Amino acid sequence: MRIRIDHSTRYGYARPARFIVQMLRLTPRSCESQQVGDWRIETDVDARLRRSEDAFGNIVHSLYTERPTDSLTIRVMGEVSTVDTGGVIRGQSERLSPLVFLRDTALTRADAAILDFAQAIGQGDPLDRMHRLMGALHRDVAFEVGSTSAAHTAAEAFAQRRGVCQDHAQIFISAARRLGVPARYVSGHLNRSDGQHDQDAAHAWAEAWIEGLGWVGFDPANGICPTDQYVRVAVGLDALGATPIRGTSYGGGQESLTVALHVRPVQQSQQQLQSRGWG
Repeated sequence: MRIRIDHSTRYGYARPARFIVQMLRLTPRSCESQQVGDWRIETDVDARLRRSEDAFGNIVHSLYTERPTDSLTIRVMGEVSTVDTGGVIRGQSERLSPLVFLRDTALTRADAAILDFAQAIGQGDPLDRMHRLMGALHRDVAFEVGSTSAAHTAAEAFAQRRGVCQDHAQIFISAARRLGVPARYVSGHLNRSDGQHDQDAAHAWAEAWIEGLGWVGFDPANGICPTDQYVRVAVGLDALGATPIRGTSYGGGQESLTVALHVRPVQQSQQQLQSRGWG
């Protein structure tokens, strides 16, 4: 299917910021499960954008403003053609050994409760264990917007048994690593099955390394492996390493942030326009 994404992030400042630096992980890569078509990044101020790649192979744009500004809007627009590969990632260039993704981070370090949870998954082949882990997390950790913040660790979210997709992904990663399975964080987009195209934030899930298959996606927030409704954008050891926008400003005082995200299937959008007499 073809998925259209329009993602806008606006920063407002109490007084003009002298200089703004942002690292943007907003551009997906093509692989067997997705082919990226027209994809653009725009800003509403004079700024320099420099494209590079990070250690994980993510496409990164470094943004630098040219002059003082009291607001900055970053907008990404594009279309991605997707196919369902059962969550298996193929055709993606990998720079690092899967063993790198056994490494703990401050956000994914397991405590005794996560260790017990992981051990309760039981024995079996790694793929089956990861499916059971995903199912257990989907069942035991409620999805509740506002229950956590971006700074919450996997252990903190697991202790309260609620969180958002970031928390589900990081708990999965923490538990998988305790079971000796390399796992990593994925940021991206989801074309929701309920037809809700306007969304508050991007989506997040996890991938685990399965010998003989490679990287396989698991979305414990929804209890499924990613399908053709998903668009992968960036990966990392945790949410911090795959965050869509990360940076700083110099001056500007108090900062406000507004995010607008619209994800829709292209074909459905065209049919809607025709039904309204617009196409």
